[in-house]
Amino acid sequence: MMIVLEGILWVFRFFAGACFFSFLNVVIYRLPFKESIVHGRSRCPDCGRTLTAKELIPCISFLIQKGKCVGCGVDISGRYLFVECLGGAAFVFCSAFFGHGMSGLISLQGLIAFAYLGILTAVAWIDWDTRVICDRFHICILVLGMISIPLFPELLLMDRFVGMVIVALPMFWIAMLVDGAFGGGDIKLMASSGFLLGWHAMIPAFFFALMSGGIYCTCMLVKEKIGRKDHFAFGPFLAMGLAISFFYGDTIFGWYLSICGL
Repeated sequence: MMIVLEGILWVFRFFAGACFFSFLNVVIYRLPFKESIVHGRSRCPDCGRTLTAKELIPCISFLIQKGKCVGCGVDISGRYLFVECLGGAAFVFCSAFFGHGMSGLISLQGLIAFAYLGILTAVAWIDWDTRVICDRFHICILVLGMISIPLFPELLLMDRFVGMVIVALPMFWIAMLVDGAFGGGDIKLMASSGFLLGWHAMIPAFFFALMSGGIYCTCMLVKEKIGRKDHFAFGPFLAMGLAISFFYGDTIFGWYLSICGL
């Protein structure tokens, strides 16, 4: 019986995360158009029809409707389903990684991690679409960093302040020397995240971003999808590196130092 109840609780955690990331889909879609994210009902982007409650059930509605709008029959982007499933998986992972806390669902540390993953998801998709990272996301990350100070006491304030400059400052210098090397949003993303993660985690985060971004760029060049002088959104790769480093950055950094004999 306890196993069944525990299973139901994990399913509930998944849908709690999927619900939050379902709202995140609204943010990702509306923010670039400067539309309100709190006012106005959800609607089909093609026919403009207001969606009913049964069309807004995370994950399930998409599958029941077979990825099509009930009104006009136009295919719904699979991104909506992907983001919702990603949110469910993120909530489950954060709950398992940091524990369930007093609520029985997720601890406060896990909630910080989940909120950060949500911000990174919005940053990645919006930057991919528009190549712009809104300042409000940097502010939200700084607020999370301040809230996290008593929750992660092992991360000293000095580590946080060093984290703000250890990657962002070299990125700024490179951007000054090489036109279009990094955008201002990328630099501010690393600075604000440095305050949340600390400097140990920022180094592997940037390494993962450079590695994944380099692989993507190489593939696009080979396929002749982009030219050598073309630019591409680097935010998604930074977001991926930061997400990995939030959980494993210190471990990876320690592992690297042990290999170097330091």
